[in-house]
Amino acid sequence: MNIDADDFTLLGLERKFELNRAELDSAWKALQAQVHPDRFAAEGGTAQRLAMQWAVRVNEAHQRLKDPLKRAAYLCELAGAPVQAHSNTAMPGDFLMQQMQWREALEEADSAAEVETLSDEVTEQRKARLARVRQLLDADANPAQAAQEVRALMFIDRLLEEIDGRLEQYEDAR
Repeated sequence: MNIDADDFTLLGLERKFELNRAELDSAWKALQAQVHPDRFAAEGGTAQRLAMQWAVRVNEAHQRLKDPLKRAAYLCELAGAPVQAHSNTAMPGDFLMQQMQWREALEEADSAAEVETLSDEVTEQRKARLARVRQLLDADANPAQAAQEVRALMFIDRLLEEIDGRLEQYEDAR
C-alpha cells in the first residue's frame, strides 16, 4: 500500500463518480481492519503511530468518496480541473437568477408547506445536477465542466441547509 495513492487506488476502486456504496464501505472496512492500530499493539509505539496515520488516511479517503459532492470535486482535482470554490465563484447568469428566485421564495414563504415545496424543487435540481456531474465525469471526460457543476451544487447545498433551518423553525414553533 502507498499512503500517497489517490483515494480510489488506496481503496482498490475504479476511479469514477458512480460508486457502489456497499463496495466502498466493504473496501474501507477491509482496509481499516488491516491498518487498525490495535493490531500493532505488540509491535511498539512506532508501529502504532504508523498504523494510526494509515487509519486516518483510510478514513479520510472513505469520507471523501462516500459524499457525492466531495467525490466529484476530488475527481475534478485529480483530472487537473480543481473546483477552486474559494477563488472561482463565477456562475452562469441563469443559475444566479435561479438562486435569487429561490432565495426570494424562501424569504417570502410564510408556511411550512411553502418551504417544503421549495425544498422539493431545489432537491430535484440537486439530483439533476448530480446526474449531470456523473455524465460529465464518467462518460464525457469533461472535468472542467463538471467542476462548474460542482460549484453550483455547493451553492445549492448551502441553500438546502438554509431551507432545513427554516423548516426546523416551523417544527420548533409547534
